[in-house]
Amino acid sequence: MEKTTLFDKIWDSHVVKSVPAGPDVFFIDKHFIHEVTSPVAFLNLEKRGIGVKYPHRTIATPDHNVPTIDQDQTIKDKLSRMQVEKLRQNCAKYGIELHDLGSAHHGIVHVIGPELGVTQPGMTLVCGDSHTSTHGAFGAIAFGIGTSEVEMVLATQCIMQSKPKKMRISVEGELGKGVTSKDIILYIISKISAAGATGYFVEYAGSAIRNLSMEARMTICNMSIEMGARGGLIAPDETTFAFLKGKQYAPKGEDWDKAVAHWKTLKTDEGAVFDKELTFDAADIEPMITYGTNPGMGIKVKDSIPTTDGMEGSNKKSYLKSLDYMGFQPGEPVKGKQVDYVFVGSCTNGRIEDIRAVAQFVKGKKKADNITAWIVPGSREVEKLAHEEGLVKILEEAGFELRQPGCSACLAMNDDKIPAGKYAVSTSNRNFEGRQGPGARTMLASPLTVAAVAVTGRITDPREVFTN
Repeated sequence: MEKTTLFDKIWDSHVVKSVPAGPDVFFIDKHFIHEVTSPVAFLNLEKRGIGVKYPHRTIATPDHNVPTIDQDQTIKDKLSRMQVEKLRQNCAKYGIELHDLGSAHHGIVHVIGPELGVTQPGMTLVCGDSHTSTHGAFGAIAFGIGTSEVEMVLATQCIMQSKPKKMRISVEGELGKGVTSKDIILYIISKISAAGATGYFVEYAGSAIRNLSMEARMTICNMSIEMGARGGLIAPDETTFAFLKGKQYAPKGEDWDKAVAHWKTLKTDEGAVFDKELTFDAADIEPMITYGTNPGMGIKVKDSIPTTDGMEGSNKKSYLKSLDYMGFQPGEPVKGKQVDYVFVGSCTNGRIEDIRAVAQFVKGKKKADNITAWIVPGSREVEKLAHEEGLVKILEEAGFELRQPGCSACLAMNDDKIPAGKYAVSTSNRNFEGRQGPGARTMLASPLTVAAVAVTGRITDPREVFTN
């Protein structure tokens, strides 16, 4: 019997038709939509006189450019207001479930999907957003698509896709103190580069991965896209099942037992072959931070920025250009650099576990005077829990400003922008030029490192500040 990977098992069971020497016609179980990449898709359906084939398989929420203050009021920005309005109209017209601003389950699309139990093992999921790979943490095939593909899924519930190559990245051993899943993924990307997994779908494995919580696994899969991968996934296990049990859309009663029995079969067979295999030692991973303008430009917080030794031509030129944008020099340490903003949030680290971690470490402390500290829950559910658990009080006493759910300062599509030339240490996923605002300088790090920076006002190794 042929040994197959988890990826193959899910992919092959969703192929409706294979085109000889071409892509597969691939069935999509769940389709997430938001206000930015859906309006044109709906407009084109209307022009063509086509409806939405399976409205119950699509779930919508506004997140990218919604304000994170005064969400009960009319959105001031005209384009944002129009896009959110259009999403409401389209959902009402086609009978699509919408978790709107102010509703109990509003939030970032990749946070509310798992929260509601919509995301389940063995599924195929897409969204007009690259960080759809987040949902792979549940043992699902999940990836971002373009606007024309959003239209295709709405109309047919299928997509044309060529099967990607397969890579397995194993992280073995125990993580050290102060090291989180964000550090794992930043470490991996720093080792293989921002293009190191291009053309592959990645399965994460190994004891360090199996020991992670679901929130932590989502962080890892979320940033698969930042090393060029089509997506990432982790085999479901008891941690997955415990997370899903009792969720609104999770199976109930006998159906739950049947589902779990099936989900337990969703794993890579012993001896299955991947196109590429990489293994890393968890003991070598330390708190990480980026210093450049792509997520592959990362180092351990305690280390210095790499020099240009061995670099030539265009590589050296683009490297120096990146450092110039960031205001850094080759060979200098990042530790001790003064920072202006910290941001905790996004589909990478805006979950309750992240907010708990920050609150635990800043409890009884105050943010530095030079720091503006924003904390943005990934959903209304996260916000509610943060209030109920007393985390909001702790964070506000430490000088953090808690905002309402949304993508916020992850990307410059809303009001939460970092001013030009200012440094932000951020729990989000991208540090491209202008990503957090024109001229903004972004350094990616874990919630623990961000908490350490907030308290000290400068780049700090969290292990040196926090003892608990």
